[in-house]
Amino acid sequence: MGCGGVLWFLLVLATGFGVFAGAERPAVVNVGAVLTYDSVIGRVAKAAIEAAVADVNANASVLGGTRLNLVMRDANSTDPTLSSSQFPFFVRTTHCDSYQMAAMAHLIEYFGWRQVIAIYVDDDYGRNGIYYLDDELAENMSKMYKVALPVKATQNKIMDLLQKSKTLGPRVYVVHATPDSGLNIFSVAEQLHMMTDGYVWLTTDWLSTALDTSQSAASNSISYLQGVVSFRQYIPRSNQKEAFVSRWGELQKEGLVSLNLSTYGFFAYDTVWATAHAINDFLNEYENITFSSNSNLQSIKGKMQLGMLKTFDGGHLLIKKLLLLNFTGLSGQIQFDGDKNLISRMYEIVNVRGSVTNRVGYWSNHSGLSISLPENLLIDTLKNLSLNQVLGRITWPGGKMETPRGWVVASNERPLRIAVPNRASYLEFVRVTNGGDTENVSGYCIDVFKEIIKLIPYEVPYKFVPFGNGQTNPNYDELVTMVVQDVIPHQQPLF
Repeated sequence: MGCGGVLWFLLVLATGFGVFAGAERPAVVNVGAVLTYDSVIGRVAKAAIEAAVADVNANASVLGGTRLNLVMRDANSTDPTLSSSQFPFFVRTTHCDSYQMAAMAHLIEYFGWRQVIAIYVDDDYGRNGIYYLDDELAENMSKMYKVALPVKATQNKIMDLLQKSKTLGPRVYVVHATPDSGLNIFSVAEQLHMMTDGYVWLTTDWLSTALDTSQSAASNSISYLQGVVSFRQYIPRSNQKEAFVSRWGELQKEGLVSLNLSTYGFFAYDTVWATAHAINDFLNEYENITFSSNSNLQSIKGKMQLGMLKTFDGGHLLIKKLLLLNFTGLSGQIQFDGDKNLISRMYEIVNVRGSVTNRVGYWSNHSGLSISLPENLLIDTLKNLSLNQVLGRITWPGGKMETPRGWVVASNERPLRIAVPNRASYLEFVRVTNGGDTENVSGYCIDVFKEIIKLIPYEVPYKFVPFGNGQTNPNYDELVTMVVQDVIPHQQPLF
């Protein structure tokens, strides 16, 4: 999930880290966490971070007696534009949206849809994610229409934009929103009868996060989410994970946590442990912890008094230690690539059916789509997955099992007009009678054309237009010239 308007838990060493001239380890290390408190993900992450800090401090072997002191602040990061080149001390501990958009593009390609409509929140998070999807689709020669929703869009605004989208041809919708606002889009779509036969609704992982986190949200929205296909970040099973899930349940019983645990809770928990391990490795090698004045900050004038701030001298070394980590956390293996992103694993593909979300397959950048866990497949099988990609049965909006075509004739689109030679001979191939309306054109060539048109995975409106008088065979060179010049007899446009 992108960050922009959602959340992210960014843990940094605070200036309260301390200044120590000796070689002794500090008794306390202050760590700052920046969250969006009012978001679904933020509230889950906050509780998970607090639990992780408590676990780190309860285990003396982690930091050698040093304790973490957590300082939390309210704010908003899986946005793909948050890159290591622009922010050298930024390390992403959840999947980047560019990775998820590659998965979405593969899913669209798998079903053969060539045009989609993307609905997204018009902020950095929404725009950047959708731009990545647009690039992925363009590689497959697919087209995307964009529908940007204002931040905190009203129901009337959503209705207006969805109504306008119906005038376009595609019926495949990709929704890239947040768990806090995305469900409103589907509520309006149901009112507009857009959750019916012929429609396709795909979402990024915000939907599975919303349904997994809030029981009330799931109960209130499940009726108008039937047939939706969504992604969920895959978390492998482990005893460590199951123990934390049980512990979370106890926190709920005690009233300390109101929401259910989501995948972002696992990532938040692991982020604290990654920070603790990196700090420990740093202190083992470089026990002197110092801060220095920054000349760039001192030159800035203003009420914020940024010149009073100091920067951590060991930042580059700490980042180096963080990027060298390789351990197993609640979310799986914690290891970073050269771009300072968490090495991505895979997504589950889920389908809302009845009162539950059913897993219908998996996606990873190594194996593509598969009905089985890629990590459980034999190497030879993995190599051939791209040729035999398959998913489980999906129930689409309206209850149909057959894959929708995903496209209808746009309300402002004229039909394709097919020039038909009105011949005087070989009428078994093409015969034109009674003025050349579509129903009055027949013959072997016409039968072949109609059978081929059925194979196209969406409706193509067409009309046969006769060429010639039926008394003599028409001149085909003249017909080709007319196609090039975009005319038919009587100066009517041909295509």
